[in-house]
Amino acid sequence: MLAGGVGAARLLTGVVRVVDPSTVVAIVNTGDDMTLHGLQISPDIDTVVYTLAGLQNPATGWGIATESWTAMAELERIGGATWFRLGDRDLATHLYRTQRLAEGAALHEVTAEIARARGIGVHVVPMSDDAVRTRLVLAEDADGVLAGTEVAFQHYFVRLRHAVAVRSVRFDGAAAASPAPGVLDAIGDAEAVVVSPSNPVVSIGPILAVPGVRSALAARREQVVAVSPIVAGAALKGPADRLLAELGYESSAVGVARLLAEWVGTLVIDEQDAHLKDAVESEGLRAVVAPTIMTSPEVAASLATVVLDAAR
Repeated sequence: MLAGGVGAARLLTGVVRVVDPSTVVAIVNTGDDMTLHGLQISPDIDTVVYTLAGLQNPATGWGIATESWTAMAELERIGGATWFRLGDRDLATHLYRTQRLAEGAALHEVTAEIARARGIGVHVVPMSDDAVRTRLVLAEDADGVLAGTEVAFQHYFVRLRHAVAVRSVRFDGAAAASPAPGVLDAIGDAEAVVVSPSNPVVSIGPILAVPGVRSALAARREQVVAVSPIVAGAALKGPADRLLAELGYESSAVGVARLLAEWVGTLVIDEQDAHLKDAVESEGLRAVVAPTIMTSPEVAASLATVVLDAAR
């Protein structure tokens, strides 16, 4: 599975109900990664790990449930930056990752260690051990930042609450990056390649930007099945619908199909978009209609079955 954050994590909870978790490889976006307070933070990796470990905050889909915020409160008292909130339990993950990277371990090694410590059978792999960072150029002024300014992803997503229009997106460092060990083998050898219902621009886009990944996916196109993150013209969570429109794409299941058609063979669309099935297929993909809004683990498992059957 190509995985972003919350949507991917939810679908993975369904996948592991219908197949052996040890046969699943989650290739996770690291374009959102950042360094803050001297700590190396990988938000999408942590969302996937916490969710598969049953630790996630059900209200947000990210972070750890029953979290405490003592460190952030103290940091705020002494004037530190607290716009990106790190809970006390969450801090342990970042402290461990930062220390291991400083010792010379690669990100894929550290990620595997954290996943094992959390009791996860899924192989959680970063898209690359190299730094690839999503950068966005703002189309309008926002909170003291002028239009035309390029900002880091978390500045846009968290600090500006993704409430500002975007002119362009790029993935800094992608051209010089290499896929993490095992990524291309996983894509080439898998029975099914699943594209999670994550933001196609800033969650799936960075993975595709790593050299070799897009061509490996195109070679397996008939076994690649994506789940549309756009339902009835809107994103269920986050700014995917607005980003698509701002960057010149159609914010619909058809727009998603058009964006992915080169390397995706089948697109699963929600029942609310059943009337778009023919239009999706006119873009050169097969369309499968199913409930895609994962309101429970059972619905996620049902969707996982549909997706895997489509790939087979």
